[in-house]
Amino acid sequence: MRDFRSPEDVRTVEAESAWEARDLPVSVYQALTRARDNWGDRPAISFQLFSDPKAKAETCTWSQLHNRVTQAANLFRSLGVQEDDTIAYVLPTLNETAIALLGGMTAGRVNPINPLLEPDKISAILRETGAKVVVTLRAFPKTDVAQKVAEAVAHAPDVKHVLEVDLLRHLSPPKSWVVPFIRPKVEVHHHAKVQDFNAAMFECSKALAFTTPDTDRVAAYFHTGGTTGTPKVAQHRFGGMIYNGWLGAELLFTERDVLLCPLPLFHVFAAYPILMCCIMSGAHVVLPTPQGYRGDGVFDNFWKLIERWNATFMITVPTALAALMQRPVNADVSSLRTGISGSAPLPKELYRRFEDATGVQISEGYGLTEATCLVSCNPVDGLKKVGSVGIPLPHTDVKILRAGPDGFRECATDEVGEICVSSPGVFEGSTYTELDKNRDLFAHDRFLRTGDLGRMDPDGYLWITGRAKDLIIRGGHNLDPAEIEEALLSHPAVGFAGAIGQPDPVAGEMPCAYVELVDGAQATPEELLAHATPRISERAAIPKHIEMLPELPKTAVGKVFKPDLRKMAITRVLNDTLSRAGLDARVVDVIEDKKRGLVAQVVSGSPDDPRLHEHLGGFALPWDAK
Repeated sequence: MRDFRSPEDVRTVEAESAWEARDLPVSVYQALTRARDNWGDRPAISFQLFSDPKAKAETCTWSQLHNRVTQAANLFRSLGVQEDDTIAYVLPTLNETAIALLGGMTAGRVNPINPLLEPDKISAILRETGAKVVVTLRAFPKTDVAQKVAEAVAHAPDVKHVLEVDLLRHLSPPKSWVVPFIRPKVEVHHHAKVQDFNAAMFECSKALAFTTPDTDRVAAYFHTGGTTGTPKVAQHRFGGMIYNGWLGAELLFTERDVLLCPLPLFHVFAAYPILMCCIMSGAHVVLPTPQGYRGDGVFDNFWKLIERWNATFMITVPTALAALMQRPVNADVSSLRTGISGSAPLPKELYRRFEDATGVQISEGYGLTEATCLVSCNPVDGLKKVGSVGIPLPHTDVKILRAGPDGFRECATDEVGEICVSSPGVFEGSTYTELDKNRDLFAHDRFLRTGDLGRMDPDGYLWITGRAKDLIIRGGHNLDPAEIEEALLSHPAVGFAGAIGQPDPVAGEMPCAYVELVDGAQATPEELLAHATPRISERAAIPKHIEMLPELPKTAVGKVFKPDLRKMAITRVLNDTLSRAGLDARVVDVIEDKKRGLVAQVVSGSPDDPRLHEHLGGFALPWDAK
């Protein structure tokens, strides 16, 4: 395995073997066949229903996984799915989820959907992708996925088949005896044929019953987070998936590695940098509980799960790291080589605490759904600049651009502009399924405009300083502020509303809202919250704070000016934190720094007091004390 250390090493990788000249598989099924041929009897993927480190687990070898993916692909074809047809899945994280993902993209185009979405969002995505088949859960205690999907399918007329995964097979007596008596009833108002996924799959051949052309094609549709109305659905080709897997095999993983991944397989992070990297490298991925980090007892048992599986890599997000740091490291984690974090900014204090507790460093990276994920990462074995998202990966070209009347210009070193990306994972010109949403999405015809603001430092490290988009990122989950604003504006007393993400030491951001009432109207924050809550489709988007102002800050054309709202929220949250900690300190201003973004200015009677770092260091935003 090659060490990934510096920009010079990246250039060495590029010089030694051009991406186009590599002997690489064309499709993911070809890559999976190579994995079977190379590592057939080695473990490929493992799943355990419960978080107890002694709980029963199901492991598939590469040969077994190949067989099941082949059977799934044959099943989908038998249901009328062709290459241009869509198989959706609405599933938590199971072995069957990975099988549906890989089998779906082999037979047609796979469409993973977040099972936490409300039924109207699920049905909107099913309609946008034209899904013919949906793989989901059979009704089971403590989950409402089956109920939501049944309602969604009733409003998605193209769906002809629903394939159900029953979690009962993972239970042992006496629990397995009880579930049939307490299984929830599901009202079905759709006309799709319902079958058991595993039973139908096992009737199919373990030899592929159709020919897969040796050509690149669109094989997956991933919806972006925070969608309202018609969702944005990104198109992914095999080439981008293979590229993500090639990066992991070339730079990080071998068949001896074990990746503990409590992240969902409806998200590109788990689907490509993790699962595809394992397929290309032979590494073993472990999926602990259907809910991953949200599963009962996962945080409490996390270090023991590292020990059980001898994990060498842990896959995480800052929200999860913050929760883990509330638990003692109560197991042997000497197998752990590093942690890989993405989805949201990693606070420096959290990085330090994790390294002190485990002796392991975190490598932070950057990716996005529209680029088939990977863009950059901090070197695992080289110089990490904490707070940056590392070095652009081989064959990924990152430019910091600014739009002007004469087109785009490239920014100088450390000058902030829009992060724009060209790579094998970028589908030039056709990122989204809906053509109108591709308008003005590219600079110089090939650089994807990410909507993120950032800069490149003199060493070639990428720093994210803000977002041109107004998305709120709560624990790596994107929330659209427009939905919150629309819910509040539907109240007759509200004249203007602005929703933003307020800083949070655990989730990174939490949604909050500022409102301006209509002249003469009256309402309390509690009344507005009660009004808005049922009108917000994602529970995670319900605002945690609503504040009324005499007048919201606005631009010259009357648009709510959100940078001022962000400054208000930063001041309020940090001052509340300082007050509760009993510190003689307060935020007196929040300034815009060209390199660092919004920076809180803290006045303290003791600016060197280590308690300032203890209480403010968990926030993923810069601050200065004097």
